[in-house]
Amino acid sequence: MSALRFQALQALAAGEEKKIEGYGDKKITAIFGTNVFSGRTIREYLSDEAYKSLMNSAKTGSRVERRMADQVAAGMKAWAEKQGVTHFTHWFQPLTGTTAEKHDSFFTIKSDGSAIELFDGDALIQQEPDASSFPNGGIRATFEARGYTAWDPSSPAFIMEAGSGKTLCIPTIFIAYNGESLDYKAPLLKSIAALDKAAVEVCHYFDKNVSKVTATLGWEQEYFVIDETIANARPDLVMCGRTLLGHAPAKGQQLEDHYFGSIPERVFAFMQDYEQESYKLGIPLRTRHNEVAPCQFECAPIFEECNIAVDHNTLLMDVMAKVAKRHKLKVLLHEKPFAGVNGSGKHNNWSLATDTGVNLLAPGKTPRTNLMFLTFFVNTIKAVHDYADLLRGAIASANNDHRLGANEAPPAIISVYIGKFLSDVLDEVETRVKEKFSEQDEVILKLDIHKQIPELLMDNTDRNRTSPFAFTGNKFEFRAVGSSANCASPMTVLNTIMAETLKQFKKDVDALVDKGERKEIAILQVLRDYISKSKKIRFEGDNYSDEWAEEAKRRGLNNFKTTPEALDAFITEKGKQVFFDNNVYSKRELEARHEIMLEDYIKKVQIEARIIGYLATNHVLPAAIEYQNTLINNVRGLKELGLDVKSYKAQLNLVEVVSGHINMINDSVEAMLEARKKANDVEDAHKRALKYCHEVKPYFDTIRYHADKLELVVDDKLWPLPKYRELLYMR
Repeated sequence: MSALRFQALQALAAGEEKKIEGYGDKKITAIFGTNVFSGRTIREYLSDEAYKSLMNSAKTGSRVERRMADQVAAGMKAWAEKQGVTHFTHWFQPLTGTTAEKHDSFFTIKSDGSAIELFDGDALIQQEPDASSFPNGGIRATFEARGYTAWDPSSPAFIMEAGSGKTLCIPTIFIAYNGESLDYKAPLLKSIAALDKAAVEVCHYFDKNVSKVTATLGWEQEYFVIDETIANARPDLVMCGRTLLGHAPAKGQQLEDHYFGSIPERVFAFMQDYEQESYKLGIPLRTRHNEVAPCQFECAPIFEECNIAVDHNTLLMDVMAKVAKRHKLKVLLHEKPFAGVNGSGKHNNWSLATDTGVNLLAPGKTPRTNLMFLTFFVNTIKAVHDYADLLRGAIASANNDHRLGANEAPPAIISVYIGKFLSDVLDEVETRVKEKFSEQDEVILKLDIHKQIPELLMDNTDRNRTSPFAFTGNKFEFRAVGSSANCASPMTVLNTIMAETLKQFKKDVDALVDKGERKEIAILQVLRDYISKSKKIRFEGDNYSDEWAEEAKRRGLNNFKTTPEALDAFITEKGKQVFFDNNVYSKRELEARHEIMLEDYIKKVQIEARIIGYLATNHVLPAAIEYQNTLINNVRGLKELGLDVKSYKAQLNLVEVVSGHINMINDSVEAMLEARKKANDVEDAHKRALKYCHEVKPYFDTIRYHADKLELVVDDKLWPLPKYRELLYMR
């Protein structure tokens, strides 16, 4: 029974490391973007007319004319074929949490029977995958299979290499026959457009030259890397991406010696390999380092436009998994693969940039730009305050439930950290005058802000790693996003609520201006009101503390600790309205997504319940019973020798201990099976999710507790599952 574990350890000891040449004599700039249809490549393969049409579409979101699409397709095909590509695919992001692709060859047969290579505008613009076979929340029935992928010109096509094969990948949205979105990208693009429109109108208070505002994103991807052979000896890691059983090793992360430590050589080779693949795909990775937990690491790119950044992160996760296999490693993107050590997140660093080169969340150097910064800064805080529950819902998942609030990640309570200096600035704006601002107040206030805000660039404000939504100098960092999540989900919500808040801000300012108030004074008055109304969302202390949970409750902030509770935010009237008003989701789309997210939660907990039951009855209990029999035979032999009972007292005690754990595991597994049956009988998805959450999942902890206790006493030679010390320290 334990043979697989020891075979895995022997294979690791005897295995050869994958050697690569690194970057050789090439600079990163020499390989960056070589597999991407962008920049000079586009200019080389397209006519001036087609090039301008494509660039205009990418910039403004306008449609590419069909005749221009034929020219773009011809250019793409010529470029791809030159690099040995024979197939193309519409690359999309369905609501499965992974990417999807269906490959078609350029090869076709003409009516006269001759073979040709063909790729035209029709094939570029639209394809037809089966919409009923992807999560759709009831939008598509089994017999209603038609769905469409539609080209997104704002995200460049790329060539994906897999072994000796190469495929031209065209980023697309995925929609149902009636136009409802069935993916992450379509709503993200709509939220970006809504935010752009609202932000540009507010920017015109300060600069009429601004014609476009772009949401930018810089993600930080955390992940674990372990030996593939050892991982494959753990059914829970194979099927669930996390360990459902396993006692903590004597040494975990308590010595704090892994964080920013020297990167292990085998992992370093893997990093270099996936970085090279990423650079060829235009993913601008910049940072790599050891994270806090053993075998945990992180990488981060340079900031990009939000849509491109989301595509790149999704693509990176796929690249990492493929490259890891070449090194006989396994990448774990689960938010909590190991109990007792830190889990993994994906911090989303979000900001706003104008086409005039201004970061709207960067403090300026003049009173005018300070006021513009203050406007977008305060509106962001107000948006988070008004729609905190939606942000919590956007990062909710069965995986992330294990991480949030575990003293390694932000809690489930959404709050905003801005630091002492900016807190003082907002307090001053709020309290400077009682009724309204005078022209003199306006001048003095802006000068005072000018004096204080640039100091932030000197890092006089500390960082708060416990905050779920923290201002970090020229951006907000949404720290609560899970490591396996698609960034599009939280970014869609953040963009949408920001667009809504900016729209309301403009209405409020214009109403005061219409009454005869000066524009600058009207802006300050509205900001003062927003600061006052959103003050309860700001928190500068330790978000991990019990005191904060109590304080948050007094403030009226919600603390949704589980996914089924958190997801309800999407179907409240307030939640629905903000998406409807900004044309991001229709009623049917939103209800479908709520259903899909609930079903995803149910299925993941259900799979884990099956696996933990299997491990307990097929691995743990047989090993424990075999050890128990060994002890019994030992006691029987000593007894037959006529020895005093004191001479085998320890063995008797062990038999009792082992028996107690065996019985508890057996009883808990049976009770869990009954709870699952009852949950499965519930037709309503929300009620079924709650039953899995509160009536099935609690048995996991009970089973684990007793299994982990057995791991400590059962003969190591009999224990079937690789232990934490082997998973985390055998490299």
